[in-house]
Amino acid sequence: MSDTQENEPMVISTIADKVCNKLQNAIVEGVIPAGSKISEPALASEFGISRGPLREALSRLEACNLIERTPNVGARVVTLTREHLVEIYLIRESLEGLAARLAAEKMSDKDIFELDALLEKHKQQIKQDQSYYQKEGDMDFHFRIIKGSKNSHLIDMFSNDLYHLIRLYRYQFGMVSKRVPRAFVEHEQIVDAIRQRDGELAQFLMTRHISSSRRNVEKMLDEHLAITD
Repeated sequence: MSDTQENEPMVISTIADKVCNKLQNAIVEGVIPAGSKISEPALASEFGISRGPLREALSRLEACNLIERTPNVGARVVTLTREHLVEIYLIRESLEGLAARLAAEKMSDKDIFELDALLEKHKQQIKQDQSYYQKEGDMDFHFRIIKGSKNSHLIDMFSNDLYHLIRLYRYQFGMVSKRVPRAFVEHEQIVDAIRQRDGELAQFLMTRHISSSRRNVEKMLDEHLAITD
């Protein structure tokens, strides 16, 4: 086999990575609207790529639940529904409550110091534009708590199955609202409980925080659906 043939799967995978990331962000931010049809020919033309890496990128988006594929029909961005939202947030209450409890036991002093530094950045952002946009990964408070649990199964479950769907709802309905200042204070309270190594309190505060966020996003989603119906 030639070097070109050996490198081809790696090249396709790298292209798929880039396309997947771009589409992921576009879906989460609403640039590609919820429920909209995915046109493979249009996307292939837009990105200047062949169908191979595009289909790999779409498979990854399907795996993280941002698109749905139907045989003989094609792919669509997931539709945002109240029922879907409630299901996701109920799971979050359990998973992230547990993560906060474990983080109080497992996070190092350095981890907690870095979490404080992250919240300081978020505070400045809120003062500047009154929104609470958190970039994915380590710039995301909730992702940082999940990582702080040091539980590989919990991290994997959250990162692969739920994370981008959670970001989709948070970005489109929770990032700019009257609840932003309160949500930030709740983040500070959770970190204080983790710093005190009080796992029971950290779990209670995180569960309550996500429950409050759910009610806020439900209200905003209901208002959005009422306008679009």
